[in-house]
Amino acid sequence: MQFSKAPITFEKQVELLEKRGLVINNKKSAAFYLSHINYYRLGTYWWAFTEDHQNHTFKSGTTFEQVLNLYSFDRELRLLLLDAIERIEVSMRTQWAYHLAKKHGSHAHLDSEAFTSKFNHEDFISNICTEIQRTSDTNIKRQNSKYKEQTPAIWIVAEVMSFGWLSRSYDAIGRRALKNDIADSYKVKETILSSFLHHITTVRNICAHHCRLYNRDFTFTMKLPTNGDRVLLNSFSGTTKQLYNTLVMCAYFMDLISPNHHWKQKLASLIDTYNIDVTEMGFPENWQELPIWNSIK
Repeated sequence: MQFSKAPITFEKQVELLEKRGLVINNKKSAAFYLSHINYYRLGTYWWAFTEDHQNHTFKSGTTFEQVLNLYSFDRELRLLLLDAIERIEVSMRTQWAYHLAKKHGSHAHLDSEAFTSKFNHEDFISNICTEIQRTSDTNIKRQNSKYKEQTPAIWIVAEVMSFGWLSRSYDAIGRRALKNDIADSYKVKETILSSFLHHITTVRNICAHHCRLYNRDFTFTMKLPTNGDRVLLNSFSGTTKQLYNTLVMCAYFMDLISPNHHWKQKLASLIDTYNIDVTEMGFPENWQELPIWNSIK
């Protein structure tokens, strides 16, 4: 099948949306937004307001402002989620380097015996060396030139390696007891931590590439704990492919890493400000009454 759609002007895009039933109160404003937010990108948001997906017609009364409201909410949600993931990532880098160094020395990452045989240790070190050469951090450059070693110490390497490699290298630690030592810092089992890190690596990439989070189904779902902290266990939703449980885990980690944070309050305020139907993200109806969110009241 050959693609037959011809490109159209921003003004024609507005007309097309009107023909499909979208209420546009200010055509000039709508054309302006479409000139800065790609039609296709915005279309992933008005999909939630579509009545007939085959014919691309909108539910009666749907306005351009409603679509733009959802887009703006999702943008701020990505930024808020990145804030939590950043703090989780920084903490995890610290724990990973600390425990590996304590067990295998200052250059533990160079020891292939510290990892499982299935782990591609050669690619891991190659990637680290590339990141060190590419970094603009003068302190790391100074450390790298000061000592005649393949790489700087693990606590320096931890700051330049990608989050993806951090996740994979944690999962590949050879001694399960060492993995559990790191996981104990977050009061979860190592299998739960491995799964969560894999999952939020994906979520982080979605946020970093400005992709839609709202009503997204994740292809990789994290493993949820079945024992441990009752506040955490009693706050999950039965819907596993959507965003809600990710937010629960992030809130849990934030409570441990940064006890005085206001991240949960910001999330609730964001939802309230944009008046969002959160069931589309897997939220249970009584979500604010669940233990993990009690502090936002």
